[in-house]
Amino acid sequence: MDRTPPYSLVATDLDGTLLRGDDTVSERSLAALGRVAEAGGLHLVVTGRPAPRVRPLLDRLGCTGLAVCGQGAQVYDAGAHRLLWSAVLDRELAETALGKIEAEVGQVYAAVDQDGVHGLTLVEPGYRMPHPTLPAVRVGRRDDLWSAPISKVLLRHPCLPDDELAATARSVVGSLATVTMSGPGTVELQPCGVTKATGLALAAERLGVDRRRTIAFGDMPNDVPMFQWAAHGVAMAAAHPELKAVADEVTTTNEDDGVAVVLERVFSERLLSRR
Repeated sequence: MDRTPPYSLVATDLDGTLLRGDDTVSERSLAALGRVAEAGGLHLVVTGRPAPRVRPLLDRLGCTGLAVCGQGAQVYDAGAHRLLWSAVLDRELAETALGKIEAEVGQVYAAVDQDGVHGLTLVEPGYRMPHPTLPAVRVGRRDDLWSAPISKVLLRHPCLPDDELAATARSVVGSLATVTMSGPGTVELQPCGVTKATGLALAAERLGVDRRRTIAFGDMPNDVPMFQWAAHGVAMAAAHPELKAVADEVTTTNEDDGVAVVLERVFSERLLSRR
């Protein structure tokens, strides 16, 4: 009997998915990823974090291969510490998009992730980082955000809920940018047409893996395109309703090792057959 697992590529989001709230990966999750590798599978991180902010986590995971960063705008080679592919958001279009959004909802606060493996996260006055542990450089005014090429813009509104801000942004931005929500207090503008699925498809092609052999894990609306691309999408228990609506299954929370719970089940038969 063929007991080969149905998936050869495991694509995981980080925040709210593989990572616990303290930015660590549990021993159980590490063991489950080890089981994937033992069965001949590959693990691919697919995250909204830009490459410079992902590298320390990849080091902890022992990842020396590819990673998809910046909401799909970067395909990063961790071993070589270089970008194999990247897409930038035109800064004039970004300014125009911000103006259209503020015309509808009033003042928003913005930050940007610069392109490149050494790119900085720049934060304008009033913007509060959703992840206080992530390094950021505060600038004196919004114009300073556009000092170098960027991969995305992060937005916060002082009182509007994230879903309302994202919906309004989509309605007015049009083809200027792709609007997504990647976590609490994190509405983002990306290059038009670029999503996590974009980077995942490029990385999978380089790895020689078919989408029909891919299982994906996530927790927020920015993971919807990834689920639509992959053969099987697994939402975390605390995932946003928009993602649960398109998921093939729902696992436990990230704090309860939801990724490991599924991987242990999917890859267990393969390991048993080899003993």
